[in-house]
Amino acid sequence: MGGRRYIAIGLGAFALLAALICFVAFAPRATAQAAHVSGATYVGVASCGGTTCHGRNEGDGAVVRQDELRLWQDPATAAGAHSRAWDVLRDDRAQEIGRRLGIGDPTTAPVCLGCHATPAGPRGIRFQTSDGVGCESCHGPASNWLHTHYQVGGTHADNVARGMVPLDNPRARAAQCLDCHFGSAGEGQFVTHRIMAAGHPRISFELDLFSTLQQHYNFDQDYLQRKHRASSTQIWAIGQAMALDRALSLFTTARGTEGMFPEFYFFDCHSCHRRISDDPRFRPAAVANPGRPIPPGMPPFNDENMIMLTAAARVIAPGLAARFERDSRDFHAAIDRDRPAAIAAAQRLRASAQALADAFANAQLGPAQTFAVIDTITTNAIRERFTDYAGSVQAVMATDTLLSALVNQGQVSAAAAGGIRGDINAAYRAVHDPNDYNPGAFRASLGRAAAAIRRLR
Repeated sequence: MGGRRYIAIGLGAFALLAALICFVAFAPRATAQAAHVSGATYVGVASCGGTTCHGRNEGDGAVVRQDELRLWQDPATAAGAHSRAWDVLRDDRAQEIGRRLGIGDPTTAPVCLGCHATPAGPRGIRFQTSDGVGCESCHGPASNWLHTHYQVGGTHADNVARGMVPLDNPRARAAQCLDCHFGSAGEGQFVTHRIMAAGHPRISFELDLFSTLQQHYNFDQDYLQRKHRASSTQIWAIGQAMALDRALSLFTTARGTEGMFPEFYFFDCHSCHRRISDDPRFRPAAVANPGRPIPPGMPPFNDENMIMLTAAARVIAPGLAARFERDSRDFHAAIDRDRPAAIAAAQRLRASAQALADAFANAQLGPAQTFAVIDTITTNAIRERFTDYAGSVQAVMATDTLLSALVNQGQVSAAAAGGIRGDINAAYRAVHDPNDYNPGAFRASLGRAAAAIRRLR
């Protein structure tokens, strides 16, 4: 069996991501996978827990690790966050959010259970809501494919044909993850500004880094024979494109408004939640952003994924880069006009994001491209767009996940990556507290981390 993928993250990453992973959105997951599989039933975590399946204490299985449930239940790391998702609803913070929203006990409220537990649907007798986000939340309801999953001679293709979600496909994985970590169009499947105002954490997601934190399998020869393995850089880039696609698809629907106001979920939180003062010596903290042609005082659409895609496109799909950057600027400008113009511009930008996802999926990405993306993120042309907290968080997560990609590609040794961990963690500290975020300080910190990675070339 081959080793697990190198995880190039340290304490800075865990400090930043703990709330984002462990306290996921108060929004039910989409159940599209169950809907198109006739008669699919959620059989429950216990159905996966035998010692001949995934319930061993040691990862010593001949084909797969077989200690996957132990990793899923790990109480001390981000790898166990999904199993803790329901339990966190009993905490004081969650209970207070429930009171403010008037939804009663969050542990039984449908608006919470869709993401803090396996999604609603037909359930077998071994299903337990208190298991939290169980196996089938990601892999799909198992009743139709469980027998081919464990039978001798069964294949991954057989399982997928019967309803298993092909998570080895980056686009399928992103679509599944984004239902909770971004929201979906279904009723009750969206994190509104009201929910966040009641105390729910800001929603943030990066596909490759979150996948790494949750990894419970080995990239060994058996895996490569049965499934497709995309590179970390490819997963990161596709995840960015699909996150923007999801945000724009929701924005163009009725979700985009709340009464007479826009739905502020779509906008950059900290562009409004800045410090204000009546002191005549006070100076606003806002910094001009060259990627947003909007007047001062207008809340900007959260462009964290647009910034990352700008960097990725310039390296991986340069023929699409100019189109994407034009459509991004046009979308911001259209928001300054009216909602019909914004919707039309969002549809054009969404098409550009989808074209980038296609290009990334078909690209051959090696160390040279990975180093180039890191350089592009940290050059002045892109760095000047790090004016707000959300985009800066994406940048430091990208730097970290792309460093991990370089290790996995054999370009950088694990020891060398560990040697610059302090620089990466310093960048994480620059975005540790959104209330203390300073654009200039963050850019300097990110630049030092990028320079340290560049020296490893």
